Amino acid sequence: MKSLLKIGIILALIFASTFVVARLAGWLTVDQVKAWFDAASQWSPMAIALLVVLLLFADLFIAVPTLTITLLAGYFLGFPNGLLASFAGMMAAGISGYALSRHYGQAFARKIVKKPEDFESMKGLFSSNGFAFILLSRAAPILPEVSACMAGMNQMKFSRFLAAWILCSLPYALIASYAGSISDLENPKPAIFTAIGLSGTLWLGWFWYRKKLSAKR
Repeated sequence: MKSLLKIGIILALIFASTFVVARLAGWLTVDQVKAWFDAASQWSPMAIALLVVLLLFADLFIAVPTLTITLLAGYFLGFPNGLLASFAGMMAAGISGYALSRHYGQAFARKIVKKPEDFESMKGLFSSNGFAFILLSRAAPILPEVSACMAGMNQMKFSRFLAAWILCSLPYALIASYAGSISDLENPKPAIFTAIGLSGTLWLGWFWYRKKLSAKR
C-alpha cells in the first residue's frame, strides 16, 4: 500500500505543479477558457467541439477546469453535441495517459519503488482496487489523470481500464453537458447544482469505498 500511495502522491504533485505554474503564468484560467469559447462560437460548432476536445486532452499535461469546460460544451454546443465533444476529449486524455504510462511509466516507478517484491505487490494491489479508483476518480481534480497513468504504469489490462474509464467519464460528461445545455446567464442553477451534486456524489462514493476496504481488514 505504501508504494502505491507513494507513486500516487508523486504523480498528483507533478500534475498539481502544472496547475500552479499555469495559474502563476495566467494560463488556462476560467476567464480565458470562456473567452476562447466565445471566440470559437463566432466560427462554427465544429470549432467549439475541437476546442473542447483539445482542452480536455490537454488536461493530461496541464490541469484544466474539466467540469467548467464540459458545462460550457453543453452551453455552446447543446445536447448531445456537447456530450460527444467532451466525452471524446476525456477519452483521448485517458487513453493517452494509459498508453504513455504503460510504455514509459514502469521505468519511472522502479526508480521510486526499488525492491522487486514491493513493485509486484503494488501491481497486485492496483489490480484489486484500480477499477474502483478510476471509477471514483472524478471526485476531485487531478485524480483522473493520476488514475489513468497508474493504470498504465501497473499494466492494468487495457479492456479493464477502458471499461472503468468509460464508466467514470460518460455519466460525468452526460450530466455536466446536459446541465450546461439547459443553463444560461439568467438561469445558471442547473450548472451550479450539477457541479455540487457530481462532486458530492463522488465523494460519498469514496467514503463508502474506504469504509468497505476498512471492513475487510
